[in-house]
Amino acid sequence: MRVLVAMSGGVDSSVAAACLLEQGHEVCGATLKLWGGDGDSGCCSVADVDDARRVAQQLGIPHYVFDMTEAFSAAVVDPYVAAHAAARTPNPCIECNRRIKFDRLLDRAERLSFEALATGHHARVESTSEGGPHRLRRGADPDKDQSYVVSMLTQRQLARVRFPIGPMTKAKVRARAAELGLRTAAKPDSQDVCFIRSDEGRARFLGGRLSFHPATVFDATSKLPAGSVPALELVTVGQRKGFAHGPDGTRRYVGSVDPVARTVVLGSVGDVATDRLELVAGSVTWTDEALADGARAVAQTSAHGRPVACTVELRSGRSAVRFERPVRPVAPGQTLALYDASDPDLVRGAGIVC
Repeated sequence: MRVLVAMSGGVDSSVAAACLLEQGHEVCGATLKLWGGDGDSGCCSVADVDDARRVAQQLGIPHYVFDMTEAFSAAVVDPYVAAHAAARTPNPCIECNRRIKFDRLLDRAERLSFEALATGHHARVESTSEGGPHRLRRGADPDKDQSYVVSMLTQRQLARVRFPIGPMTKAKVRARAAELGLRTAAKPDSQDVCFIRSDEGRARFLGGRLSFHPATVFDATSKLPAGSVPALELVTVGQRKGFAHGPDGTRRYVGSVDPVARTVVLGSVGDVATDRLELVAGSVTWTDEALADGARAVAQTSAHGRPVACTVELRSGRSAVRFERPVRPVAPGQTLALYDASDPDLVRGAGIVC
């Protein structure tokens, strides 16, 4: 099989390419040039591109760099900035997966006559039978599982996607890279948004692209003013960092942000917790058969968040989930992944919180 491997310059995609070679596939590496501005972290730095190229040389496979800067800016960076201006908090890595890696890159792989696209994600794709539906599962390493960030994949995409390191723990991935002498064997995992410089931060990045506005902070219980923030656009629903404890010593969280009234509501977890989240119309995707209205499921609202039992509500074109117990508020723009109630490793679909 001819497989195009998305090589980010990290150890996971390096070993993914090596695994496919060992399985006898015809492998070619591709690194995406995504950000036209300065970048020093993630998969956008010059060093990462160089690492990917050198690993490809070590493995003896062709390597190409595809320039997708315009598409990335239009599909990921610009919406990221616009969302913050509207008091939403998107996940740019998920949007990159949705709009770039498993859309544009997957289509390019198909046009170049590759039969599959592989990445270094810690997730698993299984087929129930020859020609049967493809199932998306959590990666074998619970601490590194990335099924959440690929939870929007559809059957058409899953049929052409490979996750070679999904059955491996991170320790085994690094051990295999060391055995092969790959230069990325001990390279730290990327933790930051790739288009924001580590010495810049989100505040400086957004500050150069939109106007910040002060906002009044209100207490969720008393409804009285409780201070102010200098930049509403930098406040995230569910946020705790940067806000003092309440008078009784309890931690306080952001329950809501209103960009029109320029207000932020702050309260204890009990004050701001929610038992229901509505999803953006048209944003829900299913990996296979859609869940029915009233179906039980397990929801996860962040990459390493604790799964919570829920009920799916699909009524009059509106989608929502009702949690078994109240949870901390989730920022609009974040992805909510749904897993099977009886098989919590099995991804059923995803939607964007509105």
